[in-house]
Amino acid sequence: MSQLIAEAPAITSPPRRVRGGRRLAGSDIAALAFLLVLAVAVAAPGLLSPFDPLEVEPGQTLLAPSLAHPFGTDYLGRDLYTRVVHGTGRTLLASFIAVVIGLGVGSLLGLIAAYFGRAADTIISRIVDVLLSIPGLLLSMVIVVALGFGSINAAIAVGIASVAMFARLMRSEVLRVRALTFIESSRHLGVRPVGVLWHHVLPNSYGPVLSMTTLQFGASILWIAALSFLGYGAPPPQPEWGLLVAEGREYIASSPWLTMLPGLVIILTVLSISRVSRLLSYGRNGADA
Repeated sequence: MSQLIAEAPAITSPPRRVRGGRRLAGSDIAALAFLLVLAVAVAAPGLLSPFDPLEVEPGQTLLAPSLAHPFGTDYLGRDLYTRVVHGTGRTLLASFIAVVIGLGVGSLLGLIAAYFGRAADTIISRIVDVLLSIPGLLLSMVIVVALGFGSINAAIAVGIASVAMFARLMRSEVLRVRALTFIESSRHLGVRPVGVLWHHVLPNSYGPVLSMTTLQFGASILWIAALSFLGYGAPPPQPEWGLLVAEGREYIASSPWLTMLPGLVIILTVLSISRVSRLLSYGRNGADA
């Protein structure tokens, strides 16, 4: 009997989830640190690099990465690291504008369609279906061609292309909340429709939409960089991440770092935003538990 007890597996209690969140993993800390560096690059790029992003050095062309030039130099002798740092603000600002446009317009359309219904829902739903049937990047290219080239116009184009996604998500959340009991009770108590919408429906619907906002910010960075790569963004010699990748592709055989390093910064930025978005979502769910 004692031998059977000794060989029996130990009974352990199930792991407990820490209320309100969990311990930060190494990847979470790395993502937060990288985004903090990007914030410094946006606010004070001179702190990260003392060089001028537009200064041309004919005798320093196509230098390999070194201590003096961590990312090397481009075909005009400009420090590539400096151009990436100064291009951070332009790229992230355009992505932020795109997300604000998509979130604001899309949420408003979804709110109107779901809450008021009937003709408004039919018209807005058909518009959303048309927008969703077109690939986002292709729609952005069409819009930016109509508006004209430039970072702001590219941001507006990406924002318009993302309206349908926010509208669809907001509409589904409002339909879910509108069917709840306390909404019907508010109506029977004589609360005006605008009051019900503002004080009850909207606060209980925006959670998933805000979660989508962080993910869409990463997607907007990719779209803005793609438009800049294709020549629809900021004109040369202004530094922008997609433009830097496009300029380096002409020398990819002899100087691959001109394309690889700016592209790596774009990838790390999107991955870091996705990681932090997951972390925030986990913390919000843990706090609600």
